Amino acid sequence: MKRIVILGSTGSIGTQTLDVVAQHPDQLQVIGLAAHSRIDEVFAQARTFGVRHIALGDERLAGSAQADELAAWVSQRSAAGNEARTSSLSSALAWVEEGREGTLGFGSDAVVELAQLPEADVVVNALVGAAGLRASCAALEAGKVLALANKESLVVGGDLIIPLARQLDQVRRADGRAPATGPAGALMPIDSEHGAIYQCLLGEDAKEVSKLWVTASGGPFRGKTRAELTDITPAQALAHPTWNMGAKISIDSSTLMNKGLEVIEAHHLFAMPYDQISVVVQPQSAIHSMVEFTDGSVIAHLGTTDMRIPIQFALSYPERWAAPVEPLDFTKLGTLQFEAPDTDTFSALALAYHAGEVGGTLPCVMNAANEVAVAAFLAEEGSYLGIAECVRAVMELHEAQGVQRVESVAQLQEIDAWAREMARQNIR
Repeated sequence: MKRIVILGSTGSIGTQTLDVVAQHPDQLQVIGLAAHSRIDEVFAQARTFGVRHIALGDERLAGSAQADELAAWVSQRSAAGNEARTSSLSSALAWVEEGREGTLGFGSDAVVELAQLPEADVVVNALVGAAGLRASCAALEAGKVLALANKESLVVGGDLIIPLARQLDQVRRADGRAPATGPAGALMPIDSEHGAIYQCLLGEDAKEVSKLWVTASGGPFRGKTRAELTDITPAQALAHPTWNMGAKISIDSSTLMNKGLEVIEAHHLFAMPYDQISVVVQPQSAIHSMVEFTDGSVIAHLGTTDMRIPIQFALSYPERWAAPVEPLDFTKLGTLQFEAPDTDTFSALALAYHAGEVGGTLPCVMNAANEVAVAAFLAEEGSYLGIAECVRAVMELHEAQGVQRVESVAQLQEIDAWAREMARQNIR
């Protein structure tokens, strides 16, 4: 039985993770849930799965009627029958150590500390945005397997995350928690693309890999010109042709920034130079990514376009469990198309490659500016094409001032705050 904590439980990845858990109750148990502000949804999830440890990132919810109701329920679930602590999770964790059960915390620190829950085995980080970096670091530092769906953890802090994961891999091998063969599994990617590459590399010699092919659907505007994208609305950009995702990720997918973030992730996850990572548009989304080897052979990972498959593999590794969805029917698949991405029209992908190649704090700046620009577009305060223009402007400002080497989470938070302010001044 693996005991898991889900950070971002009310989002797309979080709810699909819960569905996987529901299908494998003999293998998985949810013991912690965290979300930003959807307290009623978290409460419903906690009741359904009997979860005793809960954190809400929005501190303003503390003391609300919903919080009082949730606290009362957590208290009732407590083995000792004591009142739930609602001030911070720091004291709540001490409460666990005293042998009692049931915790409720508010604020970003509470969410981060939930990732260190002593009895947890796996932390699913499905938080949206740069806020997920602290939680990823905390989970690995606490010796938890990190099932990672938060792109920004690696994009912004890959230089911090990967060394932590390698250290934990060594510990897992030393104490017998790692599989007998294959990767030790401290860091399991949930993205369909990275999960695909991870599986294609199982049993292979990394020195014999010549290229990683990261596939893209092309988004809802594949084939369109810049002129045709001038008056795009949020509703149009949110209409992804194959994947059901949250608003921010859907917009990133339409601009190809999402694919750029995945390229940077792949660089960190698989220690691959950027000139050996290529993006190819595969509109059917049947091929989730491919690995090319020095002898010209290519191994591709195919599957149904359903995120529950990579989520389940991240949780089941090194085992494979019964498919959580209908398997791919090749007789109905039809043709497979491939084409090069249009980086002139969708310049966000080129910006991401540049940020990754320069490295240091530039990916952090790129990511923060993109988050602000996407939020402005969704609020109809900025234009669709203005997203990439805003990101480019802020990146150029940072490069002019001098890109720094990544040294700490605190440093990245400071850079992130600066980039957000510059982005707000450059909404186009």
